[in-house]
Amino acid sequence: MVSVPLSRTHLPLRSRAFYRRVLDELTQAKIPFLVGGAFALEHYTGIWRFTKDLDIFMRRRHIQPVLKLLGRAGFQVELTFPHWLAKVYERNDFVDVIFSSGNGVATVDDDWFTHAKTGNILGASRKICPVEEMIWSKAFVMERERYDGADVAHLILAQGQKLNWARVLKRFGPHWEVLLSHLVLFGFIYPGLRKRFPDWIIQKLVQKLLAVRKKPPSANHSFKGTLLSREQYLIDLDLWGYPDARLKPNGFMSSRDVALWTEAIGKDS
Repeated sequence: MVSVPLSRTHLPLRSRAFYRRVLDELTQAKIPFLVGGAFALEHYTGIWRFTKDLDIFMRRRHIQPVLKLLGRAGFQVELTFPHWLAKVYERNDFVDVIFSSGNGVATVDDDWFTHAKTGNILGASRKICPVEEMIWSKAFVMERERYDGADVAHLILAQGQKLNWARVLKRFGPHWEVLLSHLVLFGFIYPGLRKRFPDWIIQKLVQKLLAVRKKPPSANHSFKGTLLSREQYLIDLDLWGYPDARLKPNGFMSSRDVALWTEAIGKDS
Protein backbone atom coordinates (compact mmCIF):
# COMPACT_ATOMS: atom_id res chain seq x y z
CA MET A 1 0.00 0.00 0.00
CA VAL A 2 1.28 3.47 -0.91
CA SER A 3 1.77 5.81 2.04
CA VAL A 4 0.12 9.18 1.38
CA PRO A 5 1.19 12.29 3.35
CA LEU A 6 -1.73 13.52 5.44
CA SER A 7 -0.59 17.12 5.66
CA ARG A 8 1.52 19.63 3.78
CA THR A 9 3.81 19.53 6.85
CA HIS A 10 5.14 16.33 5.25
CA LEU A 11 6.40 18.33 2.27
CA PRO A 12 10.16 17.74 1.77
CA LEU A 13 12.25 20.62 3.09
CA ARG A 14 14.01 21.07 -0.26
CA SER A 15 10.71 21.41 -2.10
CA ARG A 16 9.32 23.76 0.55
CA ALA A 17 12.37 26.04 0.29
CA PHE A 18 12.17 26.11 -3.52
CA TYR A 19 8.48 26.98 -3.54
CA ARG A 20 9.01 29.73 -1.00
CA ARG A 21 11.83 31.28 -3.01
CA VAL A 22 9.68 31.37 -6.15
CA LEU A 23 6.72 32.88 -4.31
CA ASP A 24 8.94 35.41 -2.53
CA GLU A 25 10.44 36.53 -5.85
CA LEU A 26 6.96 37.13 -7.27
CA THR A 27 5.77 38.88 -4.13
CA GLN A 28 8.77 41.20 -4.01
CA ALA A 29 8.27 42.05 -7.70
CA LYS A 30 4.58 42.78 -6.96
CA ILE A 31 3.39 40.38 -9.65
CA PRO A 32 -0.14 39.21 -8.80
CA PHE A 33 -0.56 35.44 -8.55
CA LEU A 34 -2.86 32.90 -6.96
CA VAL A 35 -1.98 29.59 -5.35
CA GLY A 36 -3.94 26.64 -6.71
CA GLY A 37 -3.46 22.91 -7.05
CA ALA A 38 -2.85 20.73 -3.99
CA PHE A 39 -2.37 23.67 -1.62
CA ALA A 40 -5.69 25.25 -2.60
CA LEU A 41 -7.46 21.89 -2.46
CA GLU A 42 -6.21 21.36 1.08
CA HIS A 43 -7.22 24.89 2.07
CA TYR A 44 -10.82 24.30 0.96
CA THR A 45 -11.31 20.59 1.70
CA GLY A 46 -8.66 19.51 4.20
CA ILE A 47 -7.40 16.92 1.69
CA TRP A 48 -3.64 16.94 1.12
CA ARG A 49 -2.17 15.33 -1.97
CA PHE A 50 1.57 15.71 -2.54
CA THR A 51 1.94 16.16 -6.30
CA LYS A 52 5.66 17.13 -6.36
CA ASP A 53 4.84 20.57 -7.68
CA LEU A 54 3.22 23.87 -6.81
CA ASP A 55 0.53 25.38 -9.05
CA ILE A 56 0.29 29.14 -9.31
CA PHE A 57 -2.13 31.02 -11.52
CA MET A 58 -1.72 34.43 -13.13
CA ARG A 59 -2.91 36.49 -16.06
CA ARG A 60 -1.37 35.77 -19.44
CA ARG A 61 0.21 39.21 -19.73
CA HIS A 62 2.44 38.52 -16.75
CA ILE A 63 3.95 35.27 -18.05
CA GLN A 64 6.91 36.68 -20.01
CA PRO A 65 7.89 39.17 -17.26
CA VAL A 66 7.72 36.35 -14.70
CA LEU A 67 9.89 34.01 -16.77
CA LYS A 68 12.49 36.76 -17.18
CA LEU A 69 12.37 37.59 -13.48
CA LEU A 70 12.75 34.00 -12.33
CA GLY A 71 15.39 33.25 -14.96
CA ARG A 72 17.48 36.14 -13.63
CA ALA A 73 16.97 34.74 -10.13
CA GLY A 74 18.74 31.55 -11.18
CA PHE A 75 15.83 29.23 -11.87
CA GLN A 76 15.39 27.19 -15.03
CA VAL A 77 12.28 28.42 -16.82
CA GLU A 78 10.32 27.48 -19.93
CA LEU A 79 7.10 28.34 -21.70
CA THR A 80 6.03 24.72 -21.92
CA PHE A 81 2.77 25.22 -23.81
CA PRO A 82 2.21 28.74 -25.17
CA HIS A 83 -1.56 28.52 -24.83
CA TRP A 84 -1.70 27.75 -21.08
CA LEU A 85 1.39 26.69 -19.11
CA ALA A 86 4.92 27.68 -18.14
CA LYS A 87 7.24 25.89 -15.73
CA VAL A 88 9.95 26.84 -13.25
CA TYR A 89 12.49 24.15 -12.27
CA GLU A 90 15.10 23.47 -9.64
CA ARG A 91 16.52 19.94 -9.58
CA ASN A 92 13.54 17.58 -9.47
CA ASP A 93 11.11 20.18 -8.16
CA PHE A 94 9.02 22.46 -10.31
CA VAL A 95 6.33 25.12 -10.22
CA ASP A 96 3.56 25.17 -12.79
CA VAL A 97 2.71 28.72 -13.84
CA ILE A 98 -0.80 28.49 -15.26
CA PHE A 99 -2.64 31.14 -17.22
CA SER A 100 -5.38 29.09 -18.88
CA SER A 101 -6.29 25.41 -19.19
CA GLY A 102 -5.13 22.62 -21.47
CA ASN A 103 -8.26 22.96 -23.58
CA GLY A 104 -7.96 26.76 -23.66
CA VAL A 105 -11.32 27.33 -21.96
CA ALA A 106 -10.53 28.35 -18.37
CA THR A 107 -8.44 31.46 -18.98
CA VAL A 108 -7.25 33.32 -15.90
CA ASP A 109 -8.89 36.75 -15.89
CA ASP A 110 -9.60 39.54 -13.40
CA ASP A 111 -12.47 37.66 -11.74
CA TRP A 112 -10.05 35.03 -10.45
CA PHE A 113 -8.39 37.78 -8.42
CA THR A 114 -11.57 39.65 -7.49
CA HIS A 115 -13.02 36.54 -5.83
CA ALA A 116 -9.77 35.04 -4.50
CA LYS A 117 -9.53 33.94 -0.89
CA THR A 118 -6.57 34.34 1.46
CA GLY A 119 -4.82 31.66 3.45
CA ASN A 120 -1.52 30.70 4.99
CA ILE A 121 0.54 28.94 2.35
CA LEU A 122 4.15 28.01 3.05
CA GLY A 123 4.43 30.32 6.02
CA ALA A 124 2.90 33.45 4.55
CA SER A 125 -0.49 34.89 3.72
CA ARG A 126 -1.21 34.18 0.04
CA LYS A 127 -4.08 34.69 -2.34
CA ILE A 128 -5.77 31.41 -3.28
CA CYS A 129 -7.80 30.50 -6.38
CA PRO A 130 -11.56 30.85 -5.83
CA VAL A 131 -13.50 27.60 -5.46
CA GLU A 132 -15.74 28.56 -8.36
CA GLU A 133 -12.79 28.78 -10.74
CA MET A 134 -11.26 25.59 -9.36
CA ILE A 135 -14.47 23.70 -10.09
CA TRP A 136 -14.69 25.26 -13.56
CA SER A 137 -11.14 24.38 -14.59
CA LYS A 138 -11.07 20.91 -12.99
CA ALA A 139 -14.46 19.88 -14.40
CA PHE A 140 -13.02 19.45 -17.91
CA VAL A 141 -10.13 17.16 -16.90
CA MET A 142 -11.29 13.73 -18.03
CA GLU A 143 -8.22 12.02 -19.41
CA ARG A 144 -7.69 8.27 -19.24
CA GLU A 145 -4.76 8.78 -16.86
CA ARG A 146 -6.18 11.76 -14.95
CA TYR A 147 -9.71 12.59 -13.91
CA ASP A 148 -10.41 15.54 -11.61
CA GLY A 149 -14.03 14.66 -10.93
CA ALA A 150 -13.25 13.58 -7.37
CA ASP A 151 -11.69 16.99 -6.70
CA VAL A 152 -14.84 18.66 -8.03
CA ALA A 153 -17.01 16.48 -5.79
CA HIS A 154 -14.89 17.17 -2.73
CA LEU A 155 -14.92 20.92 -3.38
CA ILE A 156 -18.71 20.87 -3.63
CA LEU A 157 -18.91 18.72 -0.49
CA ALA A 158 -16.77 21.14 1.53
CA GLN A 159 -17.78 24.47 0.03
CA GLY A 160 -21.00 23.96 -1.95
CA GLN A 161 -23.27 25.78 0.50
CA LYS A 162 -20.99 28.84 0.44
CA LEU A 163 -20.50 29.08 -3.33
CA ASN A 164 -21.82 31.72 -5.69
CA TRP A 165 -23.62 29.24 -7.93
CA ALA A 166 -24.77 31.94 -10.33
CA ARG A 167 -21.12 32.71 -10.97
CA VAL A 168 -20.31 29.02 -11.40
CA LEU A 169 -23.05 28.73 -14.00
CA LYS A 170 -21.78 31.82 -15.79
CA ARG A 171 -18.27 30.39 -15.89
CA PHE A 172 -19.39 27.23 -17.66
CA GLY A 173 -21.40 29.25 -20.17
CA PRO A 174 -22.01 27.22 -23.36
CA HIS A 175 -20.44 24.17 -21.69
CA TRP A 176 -23.16 23.95 -19.03
CA GLU A 177 -23.66 20.21 -19.67
CA VAL A 178 -20.26 19.56 -18.09
CA LEU A 179 -21.45 21.25 -14.91
CA LEU A 180 -24.70 19.29 -14.98
CA SER A 181 -22.79 16.03 -15.30
CA HIS A 182 -20.74 16.79 -12.17
CA LEU A 183 -23.81 17.78 -10.17
CA VAL A 184 -25.55 14.55 -11.13
CA LEU A 185 -22.46 12.56 -10.15
CA PHE A 186 -22.25 14.43 -6.84
CA GLY A 187 -25.77 13.26 -6.05
CA PHE A 188 -24.74 9.71 -6.90
CA ILE A 189 -21.61 9.92 -4.74
CA TYR A 190 -23.33 11.63 -1.80
CA PRO A 191 -27.05 10.73 -2.06
CA GLY A 192 -27.92 12.35 1.25
CA LEU A 193 -26.09 15.62 0.56
CA ARG A 194 -27.70 16.90 -2.62
CA LYS A 195 -28.55 20.14 -0.79
CA ARG A 196 -24.89 21.11 -1.06
CA PHE A 197 -26.04 22.94 -4.19
CA PRO A 198 -29.35 24.79 -4.62
CA ASP A 199 -32.42 23.34 -6.29
CA TRP A 200 -32.63 26.17 -8.80
CA ILE A 201 -29.37 25.33 -10.53
CA ILE A 202 -30.23 21.69 -11.18
CA GLN A 203 -33.72 22.73 -12.31
CA LYS A 204 -32.30 25.32 -14.68
CA LEU A 205 -29.78 22.90 -16.15
CA VAL A 206 -32.31 20.10 -16.62
CA GLN A 207 -34.66 22.54 -18.34
CA LYS A 208 -31.84 23.52 -20.69
CA LEU A 209 -31.16 19.85 -21.38
CA LEU A 210 -34.79 19.16 -22.22
CA ALA A 211 -34.92 22.25 -24.43
CA VAL A 212 -31.90 21.28 -26.53
CA ARG A 213 -33.22 17.74 -26.94
CA LYS A 214 -36.29 19.19 -28.63
CA LYS A 215 -34.23 21.02 -31.21
CA PRO A 216 -33.66 19.38 -34.61
CA PRO A 217 -30.26 17.74 -35.13
CA SER A 218 -27.50 20.21 -35.99
CA ALA A 219 -26.43 20.16 -39.62
CA ASN A 220 -22.81 20.96 -38.79
CA HIS A 221 -22.33 17.92 -36.49
CA SER A 222 -20.73 19.97 -33.73
CA PHE A 223 -18.44 18.04 -31.41
CA LYS A 224 -16.85 18.92 -28.04
CA GLY A 225 -15.03 15.75 -27.00
CA THR A 226 -11.58 17.32 -27.25
CA LEU A 227 -12.54 19.85 -24.57
CA LEU A 228 -12.57 16.91 -22.13
CA SER A 229 -9.61 14.87 -23.34
CA ARG A 230 -6.79 15.73 -25.72
CA GLU A 231 -6.22 12.04 -26.55
CA GLN A 232 -9.34 9.94 -26.26
CA TYR A 233 -11.34 11.75 -28.96
CA LEU A 234 -8.62 12.12 -31.59
CA ILE A 235 -10.22 9.25 -33.48
CA ASP A 236 -13.35 11.39 -33.89
CA LEU A 237 -11.24 14.05 -35.60
CA ASP A 238 -8.99 11.78 -37.62
CA LEU A 239 -11.36 9.00 -38.67
CA TRP A 240 -14.80 10.57 -38.65
CA GLY A 241 -13.95 14.15 -39.54
CA TYR A 242 -15.53 15.93 -36.59
CA PRO A 243 -14.40 19.56 -36.09
CA ASP A 244 -12.09 20.32 -33.17
CA ALA A 245 -13.92 22.53 -30.66
CA ARG A 246 -10.61 23.83 -29.32
CA LEU A 247 -9.72 25.65 -32.52
CA LYS A 248 -10.32 29.33 -33.14
CA PRO A 249 -12.67 31.05 -33.88
CA ASN A 250 -15.06 28.87 -31.88
CA GLY A 251 -12.41 27.77 -29.39
CA PHE A 252 -9.32 29.42 -27.97
CA MET A 253 -6.42 27.48 -29.49
CA SER A 254 -4.49 27.75 -32.73
CA SER A 255 -3.56 24.77 -34.88
CA ARG A 256 -0.01 25.12 -33.56
CA ASP A 257 -1.26 25.00 -29.95
CA VAL A 258 -3.24 21.84 -30.66
CA ALA A 259 -0.30 20.20 -32.43
CA LEU A 260 2.09 20.89 -29.52
CA TRP A 261 -0.45 19.74 -26.94
CA THR A 262 -1.15 16.54 -28.89
CA GLU A 263 2.54 15.82 -29.51
CA ALA A 264 3.17 15.90 -25.75
CA ILE A 265 0.71 13.09 -24.98
CA GLY A 266 2.49 10.60 -22.74
CA LYS A 267 5.52 12.87 -22.32
CA ASP A 268 4.38 15.49 -19.83
CA SER A 269 2.90 15.28 -16.36
